[in-house]
Amino acid sequence: MNVEAAKWNGGVDGVLELIDQRALPTKLVKLTIRTIEQLHQAIRTLTVRGAPAIGVAAAYGPVLALQTLSSRNGLQDALDRVNEACGYLAGSRPTAVNLFWALDRIRRRAREAVAESSPTVRQFREAILDEANAIYREDLEMCRRIGENGERFIPDGSGILTHCNAGALATAGQGTALSVLYEAQRKGRRFEVYADETRPLLQGSRLTAWELQQAGIKVTVLCDNMAGDLMRQGKIQAVITGADRIAANGDTANKIGTYSVSVLAGHHGIPFYIAAPSSTFDLRIASGAGIPIEQRNASEVTWLGDTHVAPDGVGVYNPAFDVTPAENITAIITEKGVIERPNADRIGELFKEVPTDDEDVSQASQV
Repeated sequence: MNVEAAKWNGGVDGVLELIDQRALPTKLVKLTIRTIEQLHQAIRTLTVRGAPAIGVAAAYGPVLALQTLSSRNGLQDALDRVNEACGYLAGSRPTAVNLFWALDRIRRRAREAVAESSPTVRQFREAILDEANAIYREDLEMCRRIGENGERFIPDGSGILTHCNAGALATAGQGTALSVLYEAQRKGRRFEVYADETRPLLQGSRLTAWELQQAGIKVTVLCDNMAGDLMRQGKIQAVITGADRIAANGDTANKIGTYSVSVLAGHHGIPFYIAAPSSTFDLRIASGAGIPIEQRNASEVTWLGDTHVAPDGVGVYNPAFDVTPAENITAIITEKGVIERPNADRIGELFKEVPTDDEDVSQASQV
């Protein structure tokens, strides 16, 4: 895929380039992000979205923040600036754990850089940029490995249902759920993808359908309430989605509507797969009950573009995500391997140990 949702251009004084996903599919617009305030706004308003892409973009936030240092600032000022930037960006969105994972990693690298060699401020800035670039490169490799680990679940001649967007637009690489499809395509398999439109922001019809068309994969868009009928007709052989946060027991938060699709798939005996990187697991949260769910503005539901589609003053329920219980999930496909029939024990076997960062992701996510 020649789609780069988030890309850094230049050295320590460079800029972050983002595809403005609000403009798709009619326009491909790229924005230049020069300040941490612009980045915060881009994450909050879904200019950049998708858990891995949010993490990658956020990692460059402290690099931007350090650009505002003057020649009078010392190393402690630089360290304080990184911590302030990470705390500020942590308040942009609450559910996608990759955001907090990336910020914690930048914080840790900042502390290590100071402790290792007492660097100059310039060397400190370079160390932070190197870490952000490492997160970006690892995301590229992660996407490829997820695709390679999961392509065997896409039968030749099958119909595949997906919900929301978990492709190149949601990562730095070729995606998570869609990476599985791209790798199956490279193996010569032919299949058709059915993309739920994904109300209220239409990430499926606007973004997934656009991506798959670019890749030459046959795709059909359907309203969210049509998926069950397609399953009943025997047109769906597998469901695959991404994830924004996965609890220690395998309960998975993803775009609102994913839970309903998992129930329908279970009723019709259709395998339901989650494709996500290891950074999306939050092992500090025991179950999905502890995952914070973002509540978004009512206008996303009551308006379609410039058209008002609900009565003034009506109550609106607009969570961005729901939680699919682990028992509804056939397997979770990661870059480390596949977790079949996920539960706490099987997830623990894959990870071996719980992260020990002194930043508590589950608490930070509620900022």
